[in-house]
Amino acid sequence: MSFLEKNSVEERLEMMSILAKQFSLRAHQVDIEGSFPYANMDDLKNTGYTALTVPKKNGGKEISLYELLRLQEKMAEGDGATALSIGWHMGIMMNLGEKDNWKESVFKMLCEEVKKGALINSAATEPSTGSPTRGGRPETIAEKQGDYWIINGRKTFTTMSPVLDYFIVSAAIKETDRVGNFLIPRPTEGVSIEETWDSIALRGTGSHDLILKNVKVPDEFFVEQLGLEGKKPSGWLLHIPACYLGIAKAAKNYCIQFAKEYSPSSIQGAIIDLPNVKQKIGEVEWRIMEAEYFLNSVAKEWDSSGVQERNQMGPVLGAVKMTVTNSAIEIVDIAMRIVGAKSLSLKNPLQRYYRDVRAGLHNPPMDDMTIQLLAKHAIANTAE
Repeated sequence: MSFLEKNSVEERLEMMSILAKQFSLRAHQVDIEGSFPYANMDDLKNTGYTALTVPKKNGGKEISLYELLRLQEKMAEGDGATALSIGWHMGIMMNLGEKDNWKESVFKMLCEEVKKGALINSAATEPSTGSPTRGGRPETIAEKQGDYWIINGRKTFTTMSPVLDYFIVSAAIKETDRVGNFLIPRPTEGVSIEETWDSIALRGTGSHDLILKNVKVPDEFFVEQLGLEGKKPSGWLLHIPACYLGIAKAAKNYCIQFAKEYSPSSIQGAIIDLPNVKQKIGEVEWRIMEAEYFLNSVAKEWDSSGVQERNQMGPVLGAVKMTVTNSAIEIVDIAMRIVGAKSLSLKNPLQRYYRDVRAGLHNPPMDDMTIQLLAKHAIANTAE
C-alpha cells in the first residue's frame, strides 16, 4: 500500500481513511501516557505519505495544497496529534519547493532524504522571545568560524522532536543585525532533546525543547537569510486549521453515533429523535459546512494563483485559520452537550478532542494578529 502509487485524490483519501482508523485505535493510549505515536509515524513513512509534497522536479508527487489539506483533515479524524505533527513536515517541504530559494544542491539532498523517509521541522520558538510571528530576535546565536557556523541556543515547541532527522533552526548572526535559518542534521554533535512537553492538549506531538551546544554546521547549511523581503503569505500553514476541522468532524461522528444508541429510560427510543438533540446536530453540521467550504475554497484559490496573487492573500489566510479553529472549538463543545456528562470521562474521546482543539488558538497566526491584519486590509481597500 503506497500513496505514491495512487493517482487521484480520491484514491489517496481512501488510503488515509484506513490509516486514520488505525491511528484512532492508538490515540487514547498515547494521550493517557503522554507518549509519542511512533507506530503512526512509521505507517506514514512506510506508505510514502511523507514524500507526497516533494517537488516533481526532485522526484516527488508535488500534490496541491487542496489535496494536502483534505488528507491532513482525514488523518486528524483519527488522531489530531499525529496530523498536526506530520503537517509541519508536509507543509515545510511544500513551502520550500514553492519558494525555491535554497541552494539547489542542499535542497536536492534534502528531497532525496525525505523520499527515503527522513522527517523535518522548523525550530523557531524560544523561552524568552516566544513565537517568531511576534517578531522577536532569536537568542540562539550563530557565529562564523572559517567554513563552518557554531550555533548555541534552546528552542521550545519542537514538534515531532522524537523522530525528526533535520531541524531548520533560526538564529541571530553574532555581532550583526541579521537573522538566518540553518539546516541541522540530527546526528550533529551538540544536538540534544530535553523532554519538556507537558501540555494537556495534543499530548502526542512530542513538542520538546531542542538544545544546541556548540553545534558545528557547514557554511552551505546556512540556507536562508530572514527579514530581507518581509514575511510573505504562506498557504501551507492552512494544514493547522485542516487538523482542527478533522478533530471537529471526529466529534460530530461520535456524538451522532452516541445519540443513535443512547436510550435513557425516561424516553421511548434513542435521543437522536429528540428535537433539541436534532437542533444541536444541525448546528454542528452548519458550522462544519461553513468551515469546510471556507478552507477548501481558499486552498483552491492558492493553488490556481501566481506569485503576485498569493502575496495578497495574507488577510484571507489568517481569516480561514481563525474561523475554522474557533468553529472547531464550538463544534466539539456542542457535541459534548449532546453526550452530556459522559463526555468528561477519560475513556471518552470527546474530552481529548476538546483539549486538542483548544491548542489551535495558540498556533500561528493568533487571533489578535489576524484581526489587526484584517482591519489594516479593510482600511487600505476602502475608497475615500
